[in-house]
Amino acid sequence: MKTIPQLLAEELGCKEEYVNNVVSLLDEGNTIPFIARYRKEAHGAMDDTTLRTLETRLGYLRNLQTRREEVKASIDAQGKLTDELSAAIDRALTLAEVEDLYRPYKQKPRTRATVAKEKGLEPLAQAIFEQQMQMDPPEVLAKDYINPDLGVETIEDALAGASDIIAERISDDAELRKNLRTMMQKRALCQSRAAKPDEDSVYRLYYAFDQPVAKLQSHQILALNRGEKEGFLKVSLDLDRAQAMQLVRRHVVEPGTPAMAFLIAAAEDSFDRLLAPSMERELRTSLTDTANEAAIGNFALNLRPLLMQPPVKGFVTMGLDPGYAHGCKVAVIDATGKVLDTTVVYPTFSERKKQEAIDSLKKLIDRYGVRHLAIGNGTASRETEAMAVELIRKCPGVSYMIVNEAGASVYSASKLAAEEFPQYDVNLRSAVSIARRLQDPLAELVKIDPKAIGVGQYQHDMPQKQLDDALCGVVEDCVNAVGVDINTASPSLLQRVSGLNATTAKNVVAYREENGAFTSRAQIKKVPKLGPKAFQQCAGFLRVPESKSVLDNTAVHPESYEAAKALLALSGYTLADVKESRISDLPERIKSYGEGKAAAEIGVGVPTLRDIVSELLKPGRDVRDELPKPILRTDVLEMKDLTPGMVLTGTVRNVIDFGVFVDIGVHQDGLVHISQVADKFIKHPSEVVSVGDVVKVVVLEVDEKKKRISLSMKQA
Repeated sequence: MKTIPQLLAEELGCKEEYVNNVVSLLDEGNTIPFIARYRKEAHGAMDDTTLRTLETRLGYLRNLQTRREEVKASIDAQGKLTDELSAAIDRALTLAEVEDLYRPYKQKPRTRATVAKEKGLEPLAQAIFEQQMQMDPPEVLAKDYINPDLGVETIEDALAGASDIIAERISDDAELRKNLRTMMQKRALCQSRAAKPDEDSVYRLYYAFDQPVAKLQSHQILALNRGEKEGFLKVSLDLDRAQAMQLVRRHVVEPGTPAMAFLIAAAEDSFDRLLAPSMERELRTSLTDTANEAAIGNFALNLRPLLMQPPVKGFVTMGLDPGYAHGCKVAVIDATGKVLDTTVVYPTFSERKKQEAIDSLKKLIDRYGVRHLAIGNGTASRETEAMAVELIRKCPGVSYMIVNEAGASVYSASKLAAEEFPQYDVNLRSAVSIARRLQDPLAELVKIDPKAIGVGQYQHDMPQKQLDDALCGVVEDCVNAVGVDINTASPSLLQRVSGLNATTAKNVVAYREENGAFTSRAQIKKVPKLGPKAFQQCAGFLRVPESKSVLDNTAVHPESYEAAKALLALSGYTLADVKESRISDLPERIKSYGEGKAAAEIGVGVPTLRDIVSELLKPGRDVRDELPKPILRTDVLEMKDLTPGMVLTGTVRNVIDFGVFVDIGVHQDGLVHISQVADKFIKHPSEVVSVGDVVKVVVLEVDEKKKRISLSMKQA
């Protein structure tokens, strides 16, 4: 039997030695970002996504092993564990296979079979099930089991009880269930019909829906589940009964015996009453699990580029949280995110009120030197955008961007926002959050539950713990990939740093407030409750721009400082040269010296050497600065301005199974159907685009009434 590391190595296509190293590192309490960044030699430079997959599968396989042992112990306690059964349980590769093998030995509620066994009919069922060529017919065998005291009055009663026992035995057969499961996955048909045919709904597409199970898409499975739950759909999985019965009969019935007809009848009863309903439930659960996994994966895939959007740093920004009845909430923040001023204007009330709003906002722009407007994309966004364009015409050099405000209201009403802005009401906090999302999307979005950010589908139907784990993993990876300025980061951002948690993050901030800005990484060790292990995990991801040592403002880990200095000395440089950016030909010098030779001389592996070189070239860099900048606009488009054939530039807002939603500067995002994403076959739009990408699109069709815009990327 293969070991867990052997299985993982096969699945991930990597060396078993690397898997063993990662498993050891995880068991020692190291975090994924730390392992990914600072232990590359140990795992062959796997990325954080692969490492998280390994961690998840490791957990599953360990649970599987634990369950195998539990099942064997339970069967052994009944005195029924054979060497053959024990080996079969050890060979089972999924929890479903283990449970199939355990089924016959599991304590069940009272069934028709258990009632028949209580009437003493198990030996009769066994004699019939053995299907000997020379046996007596079942009717003859049954005579010996008539017992009015136990409720077996006639031969028919005895045979009915024996049939129930045999039907349950067939239903519990692990190999038969496995074969049926395979058949259903390949050949079953998913059918959906309207539960309320006269009532229209968003599920109309599924009112007469037939699709082979093997071809079902994840988004279809989740839509069917939700439609069924809300009472609009009736969903069933249909398997050709004749084909299924042929498989069951072949597995169970010995041809030509006196018991053949009886066994066929019992097998049909087993299939119709026990197997088919049970297998349908199981397959529905399995399909849902697979769809959930795909949806969570898609959500995580979209979240990463959203969090990694380039910040618009260094400018005074005005956040506008649009609204009708309560007006448009306004917050002006400086380049560091500090609130300078707030107000509320009412541009949607009347033309006079709109002009008053423009005058009021122009004064704020002039007073504080505002360069950018960040407009939330919620209610009244279009009217606010139109007002902003009028405003910008009076303020040369000012531009605006529509910001995805998903989750802003969740944050505004949170305990965290109340602690951060006790002096502002909920609505004004939202305007501050929108402005900060433009300045630094990552630093602001970490304050919000990732599920509320809205870059997936059916997030409320997902298994919440699984979704949380996946999304929090993405947030953690992004925060650590960018790095965090320890002297300006909020507790929300700090607690996402490798090795830190809510308590140590608050302690960092408290220490900073009491003692002033950190002046070195070594000083981090003085933070209460931040021990040596936590320091090892977090130090490389925390930047200290105020430090005298330039290395403290890079991703070089303190454990590699001596190696970095040795590398510079080897190349004829000093740390002062790094600070003054005088080492541009460092890579060439290392190359001519020999990477392997240099790495051996300074006592690190080649991957670590490359990382050190990369960091020394750009101390204090932000990896997001290398990505395409977000689109800032100075004019507004409306749906009525759009015509088929128009070519526009837009920002990808969401990537889902059937297409891509693109913000093209009108209030409604346009949809690029998967068939219009690329001029080649793709299984999923994420093969071509990510959230935040800037793309060119052609308008195909505009439906103002339904507020739908169809776009094409491949025709652009």
